[in-house]
Amino acid sequence: MSAPDSPPIVTPSSDHNCFGCGPANDCGLKLRFQQDGAGVTALYIPRSQDEGFFGIVHGGIVTTMLDEAMAWATYAGGVWAMTARLEVRFRKPVIVGSGLTVHGRIAQVRGKVVETAGEVRDADGVILAEATATFIRVPADTAAEWERRYFG
Repeated sequence: MSAPDSPPIVTPSSDHNCFGCGPANDCGLKLRFQQDGAGVTALYIPRSQDEGFFGIVHGGIVTTMLDEAMAWATYAGGVWAMTARLEVRFRKPVIVGSGLTVHGRIAQVRGKVVETAGEVRDADGVILAEATATFIRVPADTAAEWERRYFG
């Protein structure tokens, strides 16, 4: 549970096993997103097991962080949706052990299509990677099931 002055946490705290946000996944990132007014944000310090090239976080891990942020931004915006397309631009190496901020937001909603944007920044606020993605709303019965499953 978040402190009274903290923004609400939007990721589930359950037996969820998602690699990106699931608290039950021992190998996962365990990202915990909070609403920040313009989307969602999580803090993360990459571990040695996140490494690709020596000392640098694997691009797939960075992509996972961005996908996760944009997915939870859709949920925070009142939409359950799944990734249909994702494009990442790597600007600078993401260093193992460095403090990161991962942010996702909704850019536009057009019916079933939700366009999103995300970024990973270092402790100085420098953008290390950014992404855009297209999400597609899931059917209402799936959304209701996911809501029950992840949030009771």
